[in-house]
Amino acid sequence: MSDTDIFDRLYAVIESRRGADPETSRTARYFHLGREKIAQKVGEEAVETVIEAVRGDRDRLVEESADLLYHLMVLWADAGVTPDDVRAALARREGKPDASEQSR
Repeated sequence: MSDTDIFDRLYAVIESRRGADPETSRTARYFHLGREKIAQKVGEEAVETVIEAVRGDRDRLVEESADLLYHLMVLWADAGVTPDDVRAALARREGKPDASEQSR
């Protein structure tokens, strides 16, 4: 197994598909369709993830979560956001109270 994590590997594959043929690559097709379509897919996958969580179907929740993360990473790539950018944002939040706790 590589030293890079699955998110870095997936992101690299997504980036490599940016200029690929939209007829042969689903990821290239999303880039071709544009950010609005990519964002729509993220929303659809988020809803499907929530539905499976509420239903309590763990296996489907795992699968839908993977779909959501893939589409989110396509959106990140389209917007010029990297996994490291998101890691840095999460690191800045470490040890800080949740926003919901701050409003109480």
